[in-house]
Amino acid sequence: MTAVWRAVTVRADPQKTLSIQAVMGAEDQFKKPDTADGTLGLRKDAVWLRIPISVHGQSNGLWVLDIDYPVLNRIDIYLTHDKKVIQQSTLGSLQPHLDRLLHSRSHALGLTMSAGTDYDLYLRVETTGAMILPITLNKPDAFLTRALSEQMLQGLLTGLALCLLAYSLTQWITLRDHLYVKYAILISGSLLFSLFQFGIGAQYLWRGNSWMEIHAGGLSALIAATGSFLFIEQALAGPGSKRWFSWLMKAGAGLTVFFAFCFSFDLIDLSIVTAIISALGLAPALLGLPGAIAKARRGESVGAYFLLAWAVYFLTTAVLIEVIKGRVGVNFWTLHSFQFGATFDMLIFMRVLGLRTQALQTAVQHARRERDSLHSLAHTDSLTGLPNRRGLNASMAETLQYAAPGKMVALYMLDLDGFKQVNDQYGHDVGDELLIAVAARLQANVRSSDIIARLGGDEFVVMSSGLHSEQQAHDRGEQLLKAFDHPFALSEKVCRIGLTIGYALAPLDGRDGLSLLKRADAAMYAGKNEGKHCLRRSDTTEPAIDDILRALPH
Repeated sequence: MTAVWRAVTVRADPQKTLSIQAVMGAEDQFKKPDTADGTLGLRKDAVWLRIPISVHGQSNGLWVLDIDYPVLNRIDIYLTHDKKVIQQSTLGSLQPHLDRLLHSRSHALGLTMSAGTDYDLYLRVETTGAMILPITLNKPDAFLTRALSEQMLQGLLTGLALCLLAYSLTQWITLRDHLYVKYAILISGSLLFSLFQFGIGAQYLWRGNSWMEIHAGGLSALIAATGSFLFIEQALAGPGSKRWFSWLMKAGAGLTVFFAFCFSFDLIDLSIVTAIISALGLAPALLGLPGAIAKARRGESVGAYFLLAWAVYFLTTAVLIEVIKGRVGVNFWTLHSFQFGATFDMLIFMRVLGLRTQALQTAVQHARRERDSLHSLAHTDSLTGLPNRRGLNASMAETLQYAAPGKMVALYMLDLDGFKQVNDQYGHDVGDELLIAVAARLQANVRSSDIIARLGGDEFVVMSSGLHSEQQAHDRGEQLLKAFDHPFALSEKVCRIGLTIGYALAPLDGRDGLSLLKRADAAMYAGKNEGKHCLRRSDTTEPAIDDILRALPH
């Protein structure tokens, strides 16, 4: 590879009327460029470049001229020898891509030159943007190596941007968080810019579409600015953010959308779009800077990430601007500086999205904990931790619907014998401790699937499901009675109390939870009147409430 810029001389063509014959006869009109290597800055005129070439005697005849700045609109190439044009071609972004002899990403042309011969290479360049001219002469194998390396780099960066775009859109569809779609707009603008700036779009996506070649650069910048306004506004929103900040950011996004519409229909030209981007391009970051600093000072990592992203953005943008203005020379790093900076920013902003998702998940978990806590308070007895009446009702509604003759549900109403005396004699603290001990003993004497509830005072209910026979229900009640044969050893007292149990069976005694509880309660009081510390089943000769309701005429 041979960089030729040091041999380049230039001649301006303000009227755009000079021909190759005119410039070949006036070599003295060509001057050394007063700009940095590989760039002539922003120019509206056409420019002629003259490059003298002396082919080494050992070199073969095929060389590849490569101008690796795909957005140049038109490049007329003339290879001359002894004031005669021996090879002529036209390249440029506005020329049909399929007409190129080399279907490369950059502007490349094969030149056949004889060894030991001197030539003059003339280039006439005309473009609406920056006149950046990284010109090299390469042997074919060197050109292919460089072209493949750049193609792989662009493929890697484009693939990364596409993955981030797909991820953000998927998250938006899943979470319905508009911040993700605003991030997608930002990425789309940056991705379109890279596809345009480095020739991938013209090479694969919009071959021969001159409208895209004229508009893609300006539209990509306006789209990226729109996404920046929207993304930064929402990402920095929160306690302490000013209403005017949100209004200004949304107004800025509206302006960029309006200008993009105008540019799309050629109501404004590229020079106006360039001025607009120069004025509005940095506005989202500058407006968001105070909010990001405030967040960083409060220890919020979102603010620190924004400051890091903007520091890289300002640096890489400044490098590209200096190249465009002709003050910084063209090399691999300066030519790719903005693309690398934009990729870094996309990854940093993805981290911001990750932090937001984490915050949303934390908020959801907190809300669930609060909901579960409120639910527990509403359905749980605060002293024993057992379900209360509301919790029991919910469990009965779920369980009783599956009651069947072979899968009966027993509701045991339990009342403590002698609890009032203990409570009166030793005080409420001892009484509360005894109730907690009773709950623990009941839990130790039932199955894990059984439900124990405290209705209030010294009344408890045990619901046991999946019973196969009436005898099994009776045996379980007897087991509960026997559990109270032993005294309760409390922290300071030893107390002995008894238990009276009444129970009802579903579906034999009914299916309605309220009626079953009333039956069990009646049986328990019957047991109290008969001497306490006994087990009684409800009077099955009395029809259940739900049986009575079913018998009523409709």
